[in-house]
Amino acid sequence: MKSFPMVILGGGVGTGYAAKEFVSQGGGKGQLAIVTAEHIPSYERPPLSKEFLAGEKKRDDILISDSQFYQKQGITLFRDFRVQKVDFRRRLLHGPSRQTIGFEKLLVATGSSVRKLTVPGADQPWIYYLRQLLDSQHIHQHIKRGKQAVVIGSGFIGMEVASVLTRQGMPTTMVFPGDRVWEHVFTPEVSAFFEKQFSGHGIRLMRAQKVVGFAREQGTGQVLLSTGRQIPADLVVAGIGVTPTLDLFRRSPLEHDENGIKVNEYLETSVDSVWAAGDIANYPDRIFRRRMRIEHWDNAVEQGRVAMRNMMDKFQPFIHVPYFFSDEFDLSYEYWGDAKGHDQVVYRGEMKKKQLSVWWLKKGTLCAALLMNRPNEERQYAPRWILRRAKLDPNALRTAKSVRSLDRTFGQD
Repeated sequence: MKSFPMVILGGGVGTGYAAKEFVSQGGGKGQLAIVTAEHIPSYERPPLSKEFLAGEKKRDDILISDSQFYQKQGITLFRDFRVQKVDFRRRLLHGPSRQTIGFEKLLVATGSSVRKLTVPGADQPWIYYLRQLLDSQHIHQHIKRGKQAVVIGSGFIGMEVASVLTRQGMPTTMVFPGDRVWEHVFTPEVSAFFEKQFSGHGIRLMRAQKVVGFAREQGTGQVLLSTGRQIPADLVVAGIGVTPTLDLFRRSPLEHDENGIKVNEYLETSVDSVWAAGDIANYPDRIFRRRMRIEHWDNAVEQGRVAMRNMMDKFQPFIHVPYFFSDEFDLSYEYWGDAKGHDQVVYRGEMKKKQLSVWWLKKGTLCAALLMNRPNEERQYAPRWILRRAKLDPNALRTAKSVRSLDRTFGQD
């Protein structure tokens, strides 16, 4: 058995940045081990539905740190190591063939798993999900020989994948149960904008449609809908969400529920010397004053860094404005905050010129913002105002030539 002062369980984005933080904070050789079920070191996830899927980036281009980094820094990598049990009392990770790894401090960064379709025929080999590098590789290989694609889901993964497939020359249909694309994030106006852009690139949108099965007829795949319609498809990519990967911890002393492992403001779990970060961490958000679990790259990056500092006794609470970005065709946008509970929306810019910003307010307090092709000062103030719970006058926000004139947070903690 090998034992280490610190072990990270999981090989995702949070792990990669936690390892970099360990080095930057002066961690010593032989002090840290990473245990991952994947074959390669931690890599960036956003390119899997963007440049990597399109073949514009290679595997080595998306590694957070290459193998030489871990060797040089004395960080032990256990790859292809599928942990079967975590013994928190004895501080052991049990793997295949009775292998065990001991730890004094543990960071749980097992991330999330894709939701899978459970309808008849869902095990067809031409139906894919996108979560890991191998998934993206398999979809990319299928693009070369496929003629028609169906994307199930209209969230950012579905939208990004549909964009790549279309740019690669595959006629693509998007099928989703809602009345408009990504309706739990976009406003009706923003949904309409993106639907127009997607339709303009030849993507067929099938709203309010539920997939009830898959079949194969005369050598062609068929997506069966609840309305009785069938859509031919050589390739199907389902992006219907993820769930935190909890199987290892369901009967453990870690406090958890179906929405992740519960941590405190320092990302500590209910078990001493055990932290959690990334998609699996259910944390008390100081900005929005409620528990949250975020499934985006930026959150995993920052939580990985903060958790590692805390593991190294450099205590810091996790206070961070949620953030994500997305790219579809020539459209790139960023989103900060959380619009849940908002009661007012303010628009700036001109959608027709693909220049827009959307500001969600709750009782006059800015809670979220989406920006596309807007001045840098809006990018500067949006997260700052959300962090500091800035009060804004909606009319002034709508009409101000420069948002700088609205700032009242200078000098605030």
